[in-house]
Amino acid sequence: MVSVTDLVGQLPSDQPEIKVDKKFVENTLKSSFDIQAGDEALKLINAERTIHFSQEYNRRLRRKLAVDTYMAQDMLIPPLCAAVYFTQFLDKTSLNYASIMGLPITGQHYNLVSLAFYVGFLAWEFPTVYISQKLRVAKYLGANVVLWGIVLMLHAVGTSFSAFFTLRVLLGMLESCVAPILILIVSMFYKKDEQAQRISWFYSMTGLTQVFGGFVAYGISFNDDKRLPPYKIIYVFLGGLAIIIGISILIWLPDSPVHARFLTKEERIAALERVRDDQGGTENKSLKKSQILEAVTDVRTWLIVLSTLLTSIPNGALSNFSNLIIESFGYTSKQTLILSTPAGAVSALTTFLCGWYSGKKNERMIPIVFALIPTIVGAAILIGLNDSHKKGPLLFAAYLVGTFGSALSTIYAWNASNTSGHTKKSTINAMTLIAFALGNIIGAEIFQPKDAPDYIPGKIAIMILLTIQLGICVLLRWINLRMNAKKMTYIEEIKASKGWTDADIRRERERHAFADLTDKENPYFVYTA
Repeated sequence: MVSVTDLVGQLPSDQPEIKVDKKFVENTLKSSFDIQAGDEALKLINAERTIHFSQEYNRRLRRKLAVDTYMAQDMLIPPLCAAVYFTQFLDKTSLNYASIMGLPITGQHYNLVSLAFYVGFLAWEFPTVYISQKLRVAKYLGANVVLWGIVLMLHAVGTSFSAFFTLRVLLGMLESCVAPILILIVSMFYKKDEQAQRISWFYSMTGLTQVFGGFVAYGISFNDDKRLPPYKIIYVFLGGLAIIIGISILIWLPDSPVHARFLTKEERIAALERVRDDQGGTENKSLKKSQILEAVTDVRTWLIVLSTLLTSIPNGALSNFSNLIIESFGYTSKQTLILSTPAGAVSALTTFLCGWYSGKKNERMIPIVFALIPTIVGAAILIGLNDSHKKGPLLFAAYLVGTFGSALSTIYAWNASNTSGHTKKSTINAMTLIAFALGNIIGAEIFQPKDAPDYIPGKIAIMILLTIQLGICVLLRWINLRMNAKKMTYIEEIKASKGWTDADIRRERERHAFADLTDKENPYFVYTA
């Protein structure tokens, strides 16, 4: 038998009694809904669970989908997601490497070219998310990757400010679909307690690209051919790599469990059944205005948007100026390329650890706090030791600053675990990525040429913004716990008013799983704090 506590989650023992809004109960007591408006999953399975798979069968299935503590490494989905994110971040930060390898764009023009990527990203985020909802998401993603590889290679042809600005805008437009689609794919294939770790696996590529890109750029920097400057070689190489990965995505990445060709029909059904209890749903091709309205009127949406903005401003600054900061310690350009690589390793390791903790403890906000505190400390050290000429401590601080990057990975996981309804998911993911773009645009401007090479105002801004973010994390966690408490009390109201047993609750919960209801419409949806 399943208990009500099992359905809604554990609450603190000192949780106060929750009074339930009668209108809320009246609206949500209606267990009838339009199955025809449900998920694509209903093409394969029934609204209620009719097939039960053994634990051993699910273990074999997870071997194809995901790694578990006693399973082999992932076979397909996480590596392909990681490959996409690897090439995206490498391509996005290619300007950072080119800046010290002969790029003809300098000064304020460099700042403008840097933010041009996010102008395109910002302008195209909502359209690309809603277009992808109407199409096969993985195929749409693969086509975008191939196209941005071509655009990146064209950077080797441009020499003027206008050419670089235009190409960076196009690059931002093409790359804006990546994170929303990857979050959707992870949420369709994996259970809530698996999602954070899987997202951390692909997001950790933001750190590993720093290691890979730094060494590649270092090797290319020895090129003395005047006809082909090092920065042009970087663009041709990274563009070609993106095209190869894009073709791989088109061939192998599945759009959803319903269309996963690497699974048999029975395995696709099992893949859907194993995520049924999470109430997150899979995909739905209909754009629902009611879900858009719910997304934009949910206070948690705006707190997530603010969280993303606060963590993206430092990202916009450091992703384009980190090499210049290290170079200001007194290193040559070649030395800077090598010395920037440990920062990537620190970022990747932090992302792995926060993803592991988030999945292990089923937490989202606490890992963000863990990620932000070292960055605040590192920024303080950079400011305090600014004129000390102590290269060792300054380098240590520069590496410590990189831990904040894993916060965005956990925000992605928060979206995947705390949102239901395909259109609502798409809307919130788009709003999150718009905040990401805005933050990066602002971040590119807080490091002004007049403040070079120390950029003290920018470093102070990073400390202040991330300190504010700590408070928002606490608030979001409290809100989710309160909403779970409200749902627990509500389910007791259902049982009392209809005379239902726990078995009845379980049946109704299964019926709601793939109805494409939002997390607020679905009384059985459980939030992750």
